[in-house]
Amino acid sequence: MLEVKQKLIYKAFGLTISSDMDLPELIKVSEQQEVADIEIRIDPDLTPLYFDLSDDPNQFLVKENLTMFHIPEIATFSIQDGKKITVSPMKEAEEGEIRLLVLGTCMGAILMQRKIFPLHGSALAIDGKAYAIVGDSGAGKSTLASAFITRGYQLLSDDVIAITLSQDNIPYVTPSYPQQKLWQDSLTKFGLVSSNYQSLYGRVDKYYIPVSTSYCTESLPLAGVIELVKTANEDIEIRLIEKLERFYPLFYHTYRNFFIPGLGLVDWHFKTSASILHHIQMFQLSRPVSSFTAPQLVSTILGTLNLGE
Repeated sequence: MLEVKQKLIYKAFGLTISSDMDLPELIKVSEQQEVADIEIRIDPDLTPLYFDLSDDPNQFLVKENLTMFHIPEIATFSIQDGKKITVSPMKEAEEGEIRLLVLGTCMGAILMQRKIFPLHGSALAIDGKAYAIVGDSGAGKSTLASAFITRGYQLLSDDVIAITLSQDNIPYVTPSYPQQKLWQDSLTKFGLVSSNYQSLYGRVDKYYIPVSTSYCTESLPLAGVIELVKTANEDIEIRLIEKLERFYPLFYHTYRNFFIPGLGLVDWHFKTSASILHHIQMFQLSRPVSSFTAPQLVSTILGTLNLGE
């Protein structure tokens, strides 16, 4: 059962977070600030409110500046005004289950409410610029990011990529926190031993991998988006995505894109997408499912971008 603890202060996505619950994945801030950007608090009385507002407990309740959802046997969650995440845990819930949802779906909703563009993928720092790897779950985004890290490049974000526009409408990626999530198969391929890492709750073959020594702590301009897809072919293929075709991958890989209409952000999302696409290149990279090709994919991307290794 999740217990209320003394307020803890963290940093993630360029935001200061005050939390009732321990979030070991995040960077802890030593000094408490008077006003945090985001407050995470525990409220046992939240669940009845959700059921009063929602006709269907299996659906998300999404309104302007408010997102609520309930996961049976875990918790009810409320995300409000881009400033507050409230958690009402069930008695059977484990902290690991709740943290996954707080740092994933809840944080994605917070970013949207703050009009920070969230992409689903991994972001890397390459030659002073940010490159995002997006794709469906299981496409190999984190594995490819790990292959970059083994070549000396740094991670900016894993799972949720926060993109903001500068005053000149240049897109920047803000670092999230120094951690990846990798499947057992990927650990084996990189020569890592699973007993050295903590498994994700409920996923005994997926693990948290700290990358503090290979983590970029500064925001970098977004220069490219690579959509990773699986193919039955034996060859690696990469193609440039051009013109209006580029809008769909950016929408499709927006983290929790089904929040957009309910939050009243359709127009914002389209205009922000147009600004992002004006400054980046976009590619689709097809990888064979029959073999481990992450190192070759790194070389293919670097070669296509004409970047040094």
